Amino acid sequence: MINAPALTRILLADDQDAVRSGFRLILESQPDMTVVGEAADGSTAVDLARELRPDLVVADIRMPVLDGLEVTRRLAGPAALDPTRVLVVTTFDHDDYVRTALRDGACGFLLKRSGPGLLIEGVRAAMAGDILISPQVTVRLLQSLSTPTKPRPHEPSPLTSREEEIARLVAEGLTNAEIGARLFISSGTAKTHIANIQAKLKVRNRVGIAAWSWETLSR
Repeated sequence: MINAPALTRILLADDQDAVRSGFRLILESQPDMTVVGEAADGSTAVDLARELRPDLVVADIRMPVLDGLEVTRRLAGPAALDPTRVLVVTTFDHDDYVRTALRDGACGFLLKRSGPGLLIEGVRAAMAGDILISPQVTVRLLQSLSTPTKPRPHEPSPLTSREEEIARLVAEGLTNAEIGARLFISSGTAKTHIANIQAKLKVRNRVGIAAWSWETLSR
């Protein structure tokens, strides 16, 4: 007897009915995904997330009452007592939005124009503990890492040079297997390095590593 795949329970938060309907059709086309609720504003999204306990909240940024960044902070941020995964899917790709969302615990940042395939991939990545960022956003953020910025007071990095290299690759959105292939190490070794990096940086997940990398390694 073949067991049915475990369902990923998803809450949709977007102020546009058509967007929520479209996302529902895309996600429920997958045998292992189901939408358990919808919210048209951020406050309702937070309330429903705490009531329904979904595996993942897919949230827009610009919503009434509470925006998606505040929703992310309340559900997935450092102060969240019982964190819920939040995947930000939005039209707006401003760098400040990306950095704030990831710093406050978002498990990915996708643009609506990226298409249904990336939405599904983003959900799967989030459930696997990985981070997925739309390629358009990733390229721009990587360019900013090599762009000279105004000097800031130097703070010694707590990471070794190898760990900094891995942190940069995490910020690119690479999986453990891809990092291992890039650095000629096993995916298990890459996973160990990432666990050590999380402990040193005192961050909850790969998203925290990526946010630290963007904010620190660009100096």
